[in-house]
Amino acid sequence: MSAADEILDIVDEHDRVTGQSPRGEAYAKGLRHRCVFIQARDADGRVFVHRRTATKLVFPSLYDMFVGGVVGAGESYDDAALREAEEELGVSGLPRPTFLFKFLYDDGAGQSWWSAVYEVRCELPVRPQVEEVAWHAFLSEEELVSRLGEWEWVPDGAAAWQRLREWRG
Repeated sequence: MSAADEILDIVDEHDRVTGQSPRGEAYAKGLRHRCVFIQARDADGRVFVHRRTATKLVFPSLYDMFVGGVVGAGESYDDAALREAEEELGVSGLPRPTFLFKFLYDDGAGQSWWSAVYEVRCELPVRPQVEEVAWHAFLSEEELVSRLGEWEWVPDGAAAWQRLREWRG
């Protein structure tokens, strides 16, 4: 099954399930669904940053300071956060990511998804999926902030980053 065929729950503005749809159709029709964003930090507190592969369905070749992805139909945000973090980092045995907050992302052009933001400490050697990650590094917060104006970032990740910084105060 391809990523475009994965079945997602379609949700309303209050995050209540209203139906289901294949991912490709949800993206094409702008159907609201669910996503998870996990900020992974290493033992030194550095943030995992990566550039997405050119073959990604959305935001190909852009940088992101989160790992994550869509929540499958019937899947909880918490289960999706652990699954996505382990898949994208290429590890197993991560601690369960800690839920921080949720927000409704809307790009103003018809794309919208409920976004649950998590954090996790990854002290394991990472082996990111080559299908998902073209480049990666753990960057200090200062290094990451200095790259914000230099690199092209995924817009939903940038929105989650801004909200996370506000949430942390």
